[in-house]
Amino acid sequence: MAHALSGAERATALLGLQGWQECEGRDAIRREFAFRDFAEAFAFMTRVALTAERMDHHPDWRNVYNKVEVVLSTHDLGAVTQRDIRLAHAMEDAYQPATAHPVGRGLGG
Repeated sequence: MAHALSGAERATALLGLQGWQECEGRDAIRREFAFRDFAEAFAFMTRVALTAERMDHHPDWRNVYNKVEVVLSTHDLGAVTQRDIRLAHAMEDAYQPATAHPVGRGLGG
């Protein structure tokens, strides 16, 4: 079973995650991802959803047009665990292609 990361463990893990920060008032980490348009944001969420499903670890997230706001915390513990850190890294990996290639062009949008 996963264990809650200590403050020092979380701080060390966040050093390797660009743009991620601790949530105020909650044992969680957060990040906002920005894209050129809605299609890129939605494509990112689709890629991450498939990964999250394989990991059986699901983010709290919100999409408004070209932005995706993410909060990660292991729901069973109400705390940040290595599962959250692994999913954050997977999101970072998914984000790179989303910003490098146009997505959804020619779909009438």
